[in-house]
Amino acid sequence: MFRKILIANRGEIAVRIIRTCREMGIRTVAVYEASDRESLHVRLADECVQLPGHAGFMEPETLLAIAVERGVDVLHPGYGFLAEDANFIRACEGAGIAFIGPPAEVVAATSDKIGALEKVRAAGIPTVIHSTRSFGDDEFDDLTAEAGRLGFPLVIKSCSGGRGRGERLIARADQLAEVARRARMEARAVYGNSRLFLERAILPAHQIGVQIVADNHGNLVHLGDREGSIIHRNQKLVEEAPSLCLSPARRAALLDTALRVARLFNYQNVGTVEFLVDETGEFYFSEIKARIQIEHTLTEMMTRLDLVREQIRLEAGEPLGYSQPDIEIRGWAITCRLQAEDPARRYMPSPGHLRHVRLPGGPEVRVDTYLYCDSEVPAFYDPLIAKVTVWAADRPACIDRMRRALEDFAIIGAPTNLPLLMSIMRSPGFVDGHYTTDFLAGEVAAKPATDIEDVRRDLAVIAAVLYSRHHEAFVPRLPDQWATGWHRSSRQIR
Repeated sequence: MFRKILIANRGEIAVRIIRTCREMGIRTVAVYEASDRESLHVRLADECVQLPGHAGFMEPETLLAIAVERGVDVLHPGYGFLAEDANFIRACEGAGIAFIGPPAEVVAATSDKIGALEKVRAAGIPTVIHSTRSFGDDEFDDLTAEAGRLGFPLVIKSCSGGRGRGERLIARADQLAEVARRARMEARAVYGNSRLFLERAILPAHQIGVQIVADNHGNLVHLGDREGSIIHRNQKLVEEAPSLCLSPARRAALLDTALRVARLFNYQNVGTVEFLVDETGEFYFSEIKARIQIEHTLTEMMTRLDLVREQIRLEAGEPLGYSQPDIEIRGWAITCRLQAEDPARRYMPSPGHLRHVRLPGGPEVRVDTYLYCDSEVPAFYDPLIAKVTVWAADRPACIDRMRRALEDFAIIGAPTNLPLLMSIMRSPGFVDGHYTTDFLAGEVAAKPATDIEDVRRDLAVIAAVLYSRHHEAFVPRLPDQWATGWHRSSRQIR
C-alpha cells in the first residue's frame, strides 16, 4: 500500500480524500494558495505546500515538483481538470509517482469525445447523434454546414468538456453564430482549447450516470444508476439514486450497456458511464467520465462502499474482491450542491468571510464541505462549498430528510443557493418525480422557498425583535460587591 499521497486539489474533495487516507494510514500532502490558507483541507493534512498562485492547481510541472520534493509515491487529482489529462498521467509515471485513476491510454480514449462516440456506435450501442468532426475558430462555415445537416435544436460542446462549461443549446439557425462565439470563449477560458463539436439535442431528456468500478485483473462491476437532471448552466444541482425515469427492464438494459461500454475501453479504476434518456425511455450513450465525480456520495450511501478507498486500493494493484451479485443497492439517496452564488442576482458568485456556519446532522445525513465558522470562501474557484447527501428507505422519507437537513443549515456572511435548493425540495414537479433537464426553467424559478404564511411569520418575529431592541431602556447596574468599597481600600498606599 502507498505511504504518502499528494492531493492535487482543494475544497471539499481534498477534505474527503484526506479523511479516507487517514483511516488507511496514508500520510497526506495538501497544496494551497494564499487566499485558501485557512481552508479545512490545509488544517487536516499532514503536510502543506503553498502554491505560487491559484493557477498552480492547473500546472503539472509545479505539482510534480512538489510531489518529488516531498517524497510522495502516489498522487490523487480529485475531480479536477488534471484528472483527465493523459499527458499529466504519463508525466507522473515518468517521475515514478503512481496516479490514482484510469491509465493514460484509457483517459486518452475517453477524452476524445467524438472518437468515443464513434467507437461505441460501431459496437452497436445507441449514441447521441453528433458531428463527425470538431471545428476550430476559423471554421464557422463548416460548422454552419454541419449544423444544417444535423438539424435543430442542437447542443454545441467543447471537445475538452465534461463539466458543462462551453456547452450551449441552439434552438434555431439564427442563434448559431452568437452561441458558438460564447461557447468558444468559455471553452478557451476554462479548458485552454476552443474546438467545438455538435450534437442533436434530445428534448426533453434525463441525464443518467452509471457508476462503474474495475480492477486491472479484468473484474468489472456497476454500482447502480443515479439521475442528475436538475441542472443550471449545464451543471447539476440536485441528484438522486436510483432514477425514477427507468422501468425495471429498462434499468437492467442500461446497466448492462454501461458495462459493455466500459469493457470496450478496457476501463480500470472508478468512473461513470453517462447516458441521455428521452421521453419514451430510450437511452443513448453520451460520454465516460474517467474520474471520481462530485455525486459519488450518492453511490456510497446506496452501497456503503468508500469509492476513494476503492480508487486507492485498485491503483495499488489489489483485485476488486467482489463480483456483481455481491453488490447490494438499497433504499434511496438525494444529494444537493450548496454553492456560494446568489440565485436572486443571476447566480452572481458570492465569495467572502463566513461569520457563522451550522451544518446539518442526524441519522443518514452526510455533509462534505471545507466550511467552518470564520472560514473564507475564495474568489478564484468553483462556487461549490458543500454537498448534503441523505439516505432513507424510500423516496418520500428521503425528501423529508433532505428538507429537514437544508432547514438545519445556517451560513452567515455570504449568499448561497440554499433557498433555491429548499424550493426544489418543495416543488410538486420534484416531489412527484416529473422532471427533466429543463426543470429549473419552469415552476421552481417563480416560487418562494417556503409558504407565504411562514414568510409573514418570520418577518413579524424579526420586526418585533428589532422594535424591542430599539426601545429597550439601558440602566447600568453595579455588582453588589462594589458597594463594600473593597476595591478602594485595596488601592490605599501604606
